[in-house]
Amino acid sequence: MKKKKLSRQTWTYIVVLIVYAVVEIFEYAGLLSSHLTGLLVPATYYAIVAVGLNICVGILGELSLGHAGFMCVGAFSSSLFSILTENSLPTAIRFPLAMVIGIAVAALFGFLIGIPVLRLNGDYLAIVTLAFGEIIKNILNSLYLGYDSNGLHASFTSQMDLGMEADGTMLMNGPMGISGTPRDANFTVAVVMLLIALFVAQNLINSRDGRAIMSIRDNRIAAESVGINITKYKMLGFVVSAAIAGAAGVLFSHSISTLQAGSQYFGYNISILILVYVVLGGIGNISGSVIAAAVLYLLPELLRALSSYRMLIYSIVLIVVMLFNWAPAARNWRNRVLASIRAKFGKKGAKA
Repeated sequence: MKKKKLSRQTWTYIVVLIVYAVVEIFEYAGLLSSHLTGLLVPATYYAIVAVGLNICVGILGELSLGHAGFMCVGAFSSSLFSILTENSLPTAIRFPLAMVIGIAVAALFGFLIGIPVLRLNGDYLAIVTLAFGEIIKNILNSLYLGYDSNGLHASFTSQMDLGMEADGTMLMNGPMGISGTPRDANFTVAVVMLLIALFVAQNLINSRDGRAIMSIRDNRIAAESVGINITKYKMLGFVVSAAIAGAAGVLFSHSISTLQAGSQYFGYNISILILVYVVLGGIGNISGSVIAAAVLYLLPELLRALSSYRMLIYSIVLIVVMLFNWAPAARNWRNRVLASIRAKFGKKGAKA
C-alpha cells in the first residue's frame, strides 16, 4: 500500500517544532549563552514579519517598503493596552487581548492605506508605505500621552503641556517612548505565533482567495476578464500581510523593557532588512522567508567575535545566497540534485 506523502506545509511545521525542541534542550542544559538566548525572540518575530511581507511581495505581487510601520503601530497599541490593564487583567487574558488589538490596529492601517493605493498600478504602494512608516514613526516619537482622574491627556510639545494632576501617570514620553510594558513574550509564545502566521499564510495561498490573488499577480487583465474583483482581493492580501506584521510588533513590544519609535527599531532600514529576508528566502516561498530571517538575523551576532571582519563575511554570505537562489545555473543545478534525491528515495519506497 502506497504511503501518503507529507505536504510541504506539514514539513515546515515539523521543522519549526524540531528547531524549537532542540533550542529548548540546549537552553535547559545551559549550552546557550545569555546573549544568544536573548536573540531567540527577535529572530522569531523577524521571521513572522518576513512571512507577512512575503504575502504582499510574493503572493500579491506588490512591493511594500513600510512593514516596519505596521510593526510599530501593532507594538505601541498593544503596549498601551497592556500597561492600562496590567493591574486589572491576568496575564493569560491580557496578552492574548493585546495580541488581538495589535493585529487589529495594524490591519486597520493596512486597510486605510490600501483604499486609495491598491486601485492603482505601478509602484505607488511602495512609495506610500515608505511614507507611512516614516510618518507613523515620527508621530509616535513626538507624542506625549498620560492619564489621571480627568482622563487621557495628549501633547506633541512636552510633558509639561499635558496639564495632568500631580498623581497622573505617563504612558508615552515622546522620544523616550513607553516604559514598563509587561514582558509577556518569550520564545515559546513567539514560536506559537510563528506557527499561526505560517498556518494563516499557507492556507491563504492554498485557498480559493489565494488563487485569485495570485492570478491578479500573474495577469491583472486576464483575472479581471473572468470576473475577479481586483481591488477586493488585493486588499485582502495586503491587510493579512499588515496584520501579521502587527503580530510581530506585539511580540517585540512585550519582549523589551522600553519601547521607542526609533529608526533602529522601526525605520526605513528595518523595512529594507525584512525585504532582504524575503528576497533571499525566495519570493513567494513562505518557509524560505522563515529560514532566511532566522539565519541572517543570528549570523551577524554569531560572527561578532570576528570584530571588523564580521560584516564583510555577512555581506559575502548574502551574495552567495542570492546567487544560489536566483542565478539560472545554480537553480538548474539545485533542481537536478533535488530531482535525483526524490527519485532515489522514491525507488527505495517502491521496493519497500
